[in-house]
Amino acid sequence: MEFTAVDHQAANTIRGLTLDAVQTAESGHAGLPLGMADAAVVLWTRYLNHNPHNPHWPDRDRFVLSAGHGCMLLYSLLHLTGYDLALEELKRFRQWGSKTPGHPEVHLTPGLETTTGPLGQGIATSVGMALAEQYLAAKFNQPELPLVDHYTYVICSDGDLMEGVSHEAASLAGHLQLGKLIWLYDDNHISIDGPTELTLNDDAAKRFEAYGWQVLHADGQKMEEVDAALQAARAEQSRPSIIITRTIIGYGMPNRQGTSKAHSDAPGPEEVRLAKERLGLPSDQFFYIADNVRDFMRQAIQKGSEHEQTWNELFERYQAAHPELAAEWVTMWSGEAPAGWDAEIPQFPADAKGVATRAASGKVIDAITGKLPQLIGGSADLTPSNNTKPKDATDLEPDHYAGRYIHFGVREHGMSAALNGMALHGGLLPYGGTFFTFSDYSRPAVRLAALMEAHVIFIFTHDSVGLGEDGPTHQPVEHLAAMRAIPHLTVIRPADANETAEAWRMAVNKTQGPTALILSRQPLPTLDRSINEAASGTQRGGYVVHDVADPEVILIGTGSELQLAMEGATLLDKTGVRARVVSLPAWDVFEAQDQAYRDQVLPPAITPRVGVEAAVRLGWDRYIGMNGRFVGVTHGFGASAPYKEIYKHYGLTPEHVAGEALELLGKPNPYAQDEHSTPPMPEQPAGAGHS
Repeated sequence: MEFTAVDHQAANTIRGLTLDAVQTAESGHAGLPLGMADAAVVLWTRYLNHNPHNPHWPDRDRFVLSAGHGCMLLYSLLHLTGYDLALEELKRFRQWGSKTPGHPEVHLTPGLETTTGPLGQGIATSVGMALAEQYLAAKFNQPELPLVDHYTYVICSDGDLMEGVSHEAASLAGHLQLGKLIWLYDDNHISIDGPTELTLNDDAAKRFEAYGWQVLHADGQKMEEVDAALQAARAEQSRPSIIITRTIIGYGMPNRQGTSKAHSDAPGPEEVRLAKERLGLPSDQFFYIADNVRDFMRQAIQKGSEHEQTWNELFERYQAAHPELAAEWVTMWSGEAPAGWDAEIPQFPADAKGVATRAASGKVIDAITGKLPQLIGGSADLTPSNNTKPKDATDLEPDHYAGRYIHFGVREHGMSAALNGMALHGGLLPYGGTFFTFSDYSRPAVRLAALMEAHVIFIFTHDSVGLGEDGPTHQPVEHLAAMRAIPHLTVIRPADANETAEAWRMAVNKTQGPTALILSRQPLPTLDRSINEAASGTQRGGYVVHDVADPEVILIGTGSELQLAMEGATLLDKTGVRARVVSLPAWDVFEAQDQAYRDQVLPPAITPRVGVEAAVRLGWDRYIGMNGRFVGVTHGFGASAPYKEIYKHYGLTPEHVAGEALELLGKPNPYAQDEHSTPPMPEQPAGAGHS
C-alpha cells in the first residue's frame, strides 16, 4: 500500500499535539505517542473499522491503548478522526473536568473502549473483547450474513508485557486461538529506569510463539512495514498475532529521543521547539493541525458511516431471514435482562441442615441460564468447587466457540480482566468464579471493573475460615474488608439459599457496575421464612430477619454467621433478654437506602450491638459503634482443622455471641467458661507471623 506525504504529516501532527499538551500540562508521557505515531496512523486510516459519529455500533473494531500513559496518542487520534473531542479538550490535558485525563477512562472520553493505565490490564481486557467477538460470531452468524465480524487491536508496551497478567492473558488467547486479536508491541527498549536490559532479557518472539501466537516484526517508523505486518496479522485466522514494532521512544526530540528522559515529564519549551523544527511543524504555533491533515484524518467519518450503514442493511436482511435470532440479539445488546428472566429461580424450603451458598448459587445459575441469553461464564480451574457450570452448558473451545462455559485455567487475574473485556464489548453478561482468598490475585481487575462500572459478576466461594482443613493459606480473613473498600463494587455475602437467590437478582439487575458474590463452602441452614422475614429484604442490603417487641440488643450477622446470631438470640431469650437479629449481606446497598429505613433496621437508640462475621473487624464499627462487641477472627489468619473445630476455637459460637450481648447489657454471662481460646499453634521461628 502506498503512503504519501500526508500520512507522514498526520503522524507528525500527532507528535506536535502531544508535545504541546504535555508541555502545557507540565506532565504526561510524550515518549510513546512520538514513537508509535506512524504505526497508529497506518492502523487508524487503513484498517480500523469505526464510526466517529457513533462510537458504539456493535460491529466496530475495538482499539485498546494498553500503554495508557501514552494517552495523548489516542486523544489526538480521536480528535483528528472526528470524535466528539474538541481541540480545547486536548489543550486541557490532565486538568480538572477535562475529557483528557492522565490515563484513558472509558465512558468519559468518546471513542474509548476501556480504562487503561495499570500496565497489563488493557491487553488482558482485550482478550475478553476478542473472546466476546468469537462467541457472538459463532452464536449469530449465518451463511452470507456475518453479523459479527470485527477485530480487536491493541498497542502495548514493554511494561505491559512485564506484568504477570500478560502471561495469563496471552496464554489463554493462544489456547483459544483468538485469530482476530492483534497486538502491536511498542518495542522501544526503554523504561522509566533506563534501558530495558536493566531488567528484561526475554525473547518476546519465542515467548509468544510458545503461547501459540503468530509473531511478526516491523520497523515502527516505516509505515510500509507496519502495513505489511497488519495485512499478515489479519490474514491469520487461527492464531492471535503480535507485531513486534521496533520504535524510537520520543521520536523527533533531538536531546531526548531513544532515552528514558523521553518517557515522561514535560520536555521543556526549547526541546519542544527543536522537535517541531525537525518534524516540519511550525514552532511558533501550538496545537497546530494543517487543513490537509484534518481533511485526511476526517475521512474516517464518511468511511465509518458507510461501514455502519452497510451493517445496518445487513441486519435488516438478518431480521427478515432469522427473526428469532435477531430478537435475541436485540435483547442481549440492550444491556437489560429480558422480562421474566428470574421466574424459575427456586424458592428453597426451610431446612435445618441446609446447603452451601455456593451450591445454591449453582442451582440459580441452572435456573436462569436458559432465560438469560447474555449470561456466559466460567471458572479459574475450580468449576466443581465454585458450582459455576450450568447443567446443560457446553464448553467454549476453538472448535466450539458457541459454548457458554469457559475454562479459564489457573489464571484468576487474567480471567477477571477478560470478564471486563467481555462486558465492555457489549452483548454479554459475564461471570467468573474462584476461591475468595484468590481475590487477591483478581483485585486489580475487580477494581477496574468498579472504576469502569462494568456489568460483571465475580463469584468468590470458600468465603471464610469455614472452608476448614485447607488452612490459613486458603482461608480469607481480611478479604471482605478489602472488597468492601472498593467504590462501586457491590459485595453480597448471603446467609442462606434464599438470600443467595436474591443476591443473583441484584447482580443481574445492577447494570451499572460489578457485583461480588461471596459464598460459603460449608452448608448453611435455610431459614424458615414463615417465622422470619422474607429473604427479599436482601434487596435493600440489610433487614430485620428476626424481631421482638422492644429489643434491648441488636445482633448483626452476614453469611454463615447469621445463624450464630439467630441461635444467640434464642439463648438470650432464655435469659429474658430481647434481641433483634439483622442480616446485613450487602453493606453498600444498605448505605444507599434512605436514613429512615436504616434507622428502622438499626435504631440509633439501641446502642448495645454485637456484630458476627468470620473475618476481621475492620469496617464493623459503623454498625456496632466503638463500644460494640465483635465476634469474628480477631487474632490470626485461621487454622487447619475441620471448620466446626475452627469456629469453636475462634469463638464463633452462639454462646459467645450471647455472652457478648449480656456483658454489653451489664448482665451476668453464664457462657464465660465457653469463651474462645486461641488454638495451640506449632512453634515458629522468631519474627514469623502468627496464624
